[in-house]
Amino acid sequence: MSVLPDDLLRYQKFIGFMLKYWNSDLFANTASQAMDETSDEDNSQNTYDQTPDELVEDLKNMGPTYIKMGQLLSTRPDLLPDAYLKALATLQDDVPPIPYEEVHRIVEEEIGTRISKAFESFDEKPLASASIGQVHRATLRSGKPVAVKIQRPGIKKQFLSDLDTLKELADLAVKHSATAQKYAFDDVLTELRRILLQELDYHREAQNLITLGNNLKDFKYLIVPQPIQDYSAARVLTMEYIEGRKITSISPLKQIEVDYSPLVDELVKAYLQQVINDGFVHADPHPGNIQFTKDDKIALIDLGMVAKFSPGIKEYILELLLAISNNNGEETARVLLGMSEITEDANLKFFKKTISDIIMDSEHSTAKDMQTGRLLIQLNRLAAESGIHLPVEVNILGKILLNMDQIIAVLDPEFDLRDAIKRHSTKIMRDKMYEELKPENFFSSLLASKKFLEYLPDRLNTISKNLSENEFKIKIDAIDEKRVTDGFQKVANRITLGLIIAAMIIGASMLMQVPSDFTIFGYPGLAMLFFLLAAVGGIILSYIIIFRDENLNNKD
Repeated sequence: MSVLPDDLLRYQKFIGFMLKYWNSDLFANTASQAMDETSDEDNSQNTYDQTPDELVEDLKNMGPTYIKMGQLLSTRPDLLPDAYLKALATLQDDVPPIPYEEVHRIVEEEIGTRISKAFESFDEKPLASASIGQVHRATLRSGKPVAVKIQRPGIKKQFLSDLDTLKELADLAVKHSATAQKYAFDDVLTELRRILLQELDYHREAQNLITLGNNLKDFKYLIVPQPIQDYSAARVLTMEYIEGRKITSISPLKQIEVDYSPLVDELVKAYLQQVINDGFVHADPHPGNIQFTKDDKIALIDLGMVAKFSPGIKEYILELLLAISNNNGEETARVLLGMSEITEDANLKFFKKTISDIIMDSEHSTAKDMQTGRLLIQLNRLAAESGIHLPVEVNILGKILLNMDQIIAVLDPEFDLRDAIKRHSTKIMRDKMYEELKPENFFSSLLASKKFLEYLPDRLNTISKNLSENEFKIKIDAIDEKRVTDGFQKVANRITLGLIIAAMIIGASMLMQVPSDFTIFGYPGLAMLFFLLAAVGGIILSYIIIFRDENLNNKD
């Protein structure tokens, strides 16, 4: 480990944080205790000195890396109890803005021209300031309003230094702590590093905006702001300006006046399409990143964090959503186990039984009371407690559904999320099957079939010839019964020969006591013959064991 002063300061900061919270319910209430949580009221009596709100403040004081770590942990219900998840979900960057002189310098360095030449106007006061960067409103020379995101100077170096320190300590914890091993602290840090490096790359975020915009272009209620490529670079991202507010901040009066059911339904469908069909997912869908516009549309912003689901994971997720929607506990358990890494000490019986109980308990919930996101959080916690490591995509899905629950509670409390999941998932699956059955998607299969049919007659002739001549053989690389039987026979023969040799030696010893006219070297002749035969047999047996077996092993 490095012993530079800055590194020592980072170690001191983190170790001090761990010592403060080690005996708090942050670590005492791991997934096993968190599973028993039923309501906020049940947990209102906190017997620990530290509180979730205090944790949030400490993370803010420790700097931007720890703020991002807290935001990541808010998506890990398998690690933390509800009180901490809720507190961390509100964790926002509270940092001083970048001085405008610095903003001016960075923008001109990155886009390669003066601000006055690129923009008609550029507000000096930021719209928002965060740990990675801040956003300013501006207007292009064409009159188009835009939002310009500028990366904070030196932030990448700070992130990487903090992450290296955290990774060393996480690796150390995994080596010496069963809890750290069980909840894969090192994997959490690896995921944090991946997410932060993504968010630091504004080129990538610009491409993410384009990709998501194309994927959702057919949704009439959804908007994805598009980047202005000519005025974007590695540390500056210029995009369309969309004026909106948090989707959960709609007034109760407007909720009564307007029917938001179609809008909610389309939002749910959009995220299901991302997860099941596109495999390209807006992975940070908290209410601050889902904005409600003046014309009653929804804008999906901040594409720094996205997830990509593989085809295999997409199929598992589809099966999981349908199993949960159909209240099928056995199928839910089967799908989760199929997509998971199962440890040696996993309690599969407990896992399957508890899942069936959880699904059964939720079966008779009303649409208003049914919280699918919370249900998936319970399944995440149950898996962690049972020694089963679910893929990170399930955590992302849980976070998405949890946010859907929050949005639905505000816009349309009677909306049936599970029914919408079943309805849209089935349609997405059907459309996907139709797409796969189009002729242009069969070319590769047709080429493979053509080759198969070309070789088929010759192969059938060869098989028929071998069958008719009784030369058809099947090679199975499994247990060779003949070899096993021969091995047992060798062992039995050697034991038998050994017993015979032992009997001859014992018999010869007894015959030594019997007087005889026939002698060899002055000893009773019959006894000496038994000794000689036993000696020859022993030599032969030793030769077979030492030399012949070694030759056979070399051949194998």
